[in-house]
Amino acid sequence: MQEFNNAALESLIRTAMQTGASDIHLSSGNYAALRVHGELNYMKEFGIFTREALEKFISEILTPQQFDKFKRTGDLDFAFTYQTQRFRGSAYKEMHGVSLTFRLISSVIRSLDELGLPEILKTMSQKHRGLFLATGPTGHGKSSTLAAIISEINHFRKAHIVTIEDPIEYIHVPAMSVIHQREIGSDTENFASGIRHVLRQDPDVIMIGEMRDLETISAAITAAETGHLVFGTLHTQDASQSIERIVDVFPPHQQNQIRLQLAYTLLGICSQQLVPTEGVKGRVCATEILITTPAIRASIREGKVSSIRNSMLTGMTFGMHTMEQDLARWVREGKISRETAKDFAYDQTEIERVMNMRF
Repeated sequence: MQEFNNAALESLIRTAMQTGASDIHLSSGNYAALRVHGELNYMKEFGIFTREALEKFISEILTPQQFDKFKRTGDLDFAFTYQTQRFRGSAYKEMHGVSLTFRLISSVIRSLDELGLPEILKTMSQKHRGLFLATGPTGHGKSSTLAAIISEINHFRKAHIVTIEDPIEYIHVPAMSVIHQREIGSDTENFASGIRHVLRQDPDVIMIGEMRDLETISAAITAAETGHLVFGTLHTQDASQSIERIVDVFPPHQQNQIRLQLAYTLLGICSQQLVPTEGVKGRVCATEILITTPAIRASIREGKVSSIRNSMLTGMTFGMHTMEQDLARWVREGKISRETAKDFAYDQTEIERVMNMRF
């Protein structure tokens, strides 16, 4: 078995960067694996790594406090920079020993245009209050989307931006704005606590890495309601499901009040998926965009979530579209196949309908 040393790590990182890998997987007693364009590939040329080698490596990249927590709990999320490459990492114990997953984070924050995202998202960076959500599966670009919006604000507005992340991924360099980035565990206790304290720090813009529980969601809605521009992520499939998730996390006796608050504060939702391209290896970002028009605010207030989709289907003049409409657009442009569009569609009947429409 191969000793995991600096030379092996540097070679693996170089290979990951050259192949456009998004993630590196390391496991005790197994080969390293790279995820390239959504597919995992074993890298047998690097050999099989021992538990001892991986534990030694983990101890070197973590602080003593982080390593103690990992040994105690068996799980740790963290971020680090090796050479010039930034990573988001997750270390965890499993039945064969220990494992590591690293996500490669670009040192360059790509713009909304470079990410191929809808023009309407630029208007979100110009708002001064309200809540905007990026949603979708893990690993489908939500952090990159929010980083691009925060960068847009940083370069074109004089604002105080505070991010609360677990861990910090993209590092923003202050331009026109003042930016402070806080990490869960080292800079603040948790998301809910970080949001409560940030309200006393004169913020204009607050970015929450993940809205994962009742306390965090409640604090985020309060921050938006009290005149701040708040961005956050949810692991939900589509816009309607995102609204339902937020409401359902609260006890039944609070849900009517939350619907009222959400109807008042919500600016919009971008649900997204990275979809494999046709022919050339790569992925494009397919999105579903909800913008809170008066009709949608009324649907949220009245709990008529099912009617939101109808408003989106007819809301193109407001910058809205469904996932199926965007997948069909990528098919028409020749970037993805019809079969791929069907695989990633939320509604099979709808994707067939929009792909067969004449333009």
